[in-house]
Amino acid sequence: MTSSAPAKKPTRIQLRNRKRILDAALDVFAQHGYRGATLDQIAAASGLSKPNILYYFGGKEDIHVTLLNQLMDAWLAPLREVDRDGDPLQEILRYVHRKLEMSREFPRESRLFANEILQGAPRMAPHLNSGLRPLVDDTADLISEWIAQGRLAPVDPRHLLFSIWATTQHYADFEAQVQVLMQEPSVHDDAWQFLETLYRRLLTP
Repeated sequence: MTSSAPAKKPTRIQLRNRKRILDAALDVFAQHGYRGATLDQIAAASGLSKPNILYYFGGKEDIHVTLLNQLMDAWLAPLREVDRDGDPLQEILRYVHRKLEMSREFPRESRLFANEILQGAPRMAPHLNSGLRPLVDDTADLISEWIAQGRLAPVDPRHLLFSIWATTQHYADFEAQVQVLMQEPSVHDDAWQFLETLYRRLLTP
């Protein structure tokens, strides 16, 4: 039996074009959502032809799912980094700070994820069940342990996580509104001072 030939590694040009397409698509999806986005818009934003895009991806959904898969790895990383052996309050505050920084660094990714969830997570549901849910379960159990040990004030662990996501990702998902209402270049720094005080007061035993 002869073995099949190994797949060829993509060339630098191919890797560059894939990245160019994905970066352009991220802009388009973040602005228009999945339903409003078109391959023509992605082609125009990337500076590549529509047939060229279809050489690299099977279609709009393929591009969208690729972006979401990349996003989930980055989105879950800060939660995975919560240290069981660390100081509970500092670990939670570090997580809040990192999520707020991500809203500053990755606003398009945040809006991409928010749009997917608002549509009922038609393409992300498997990842939410296989990736996010077990991680949230483990983190909630850890927070419950810390509370039982008297190291954190009593709170519902899952609602705590929901609150952190809401108060940090808001600055990315509603960026236009925040800019109009705040009109300050240091909005994220001011937000951190507020959130650090909020969660410290909430969680200190």
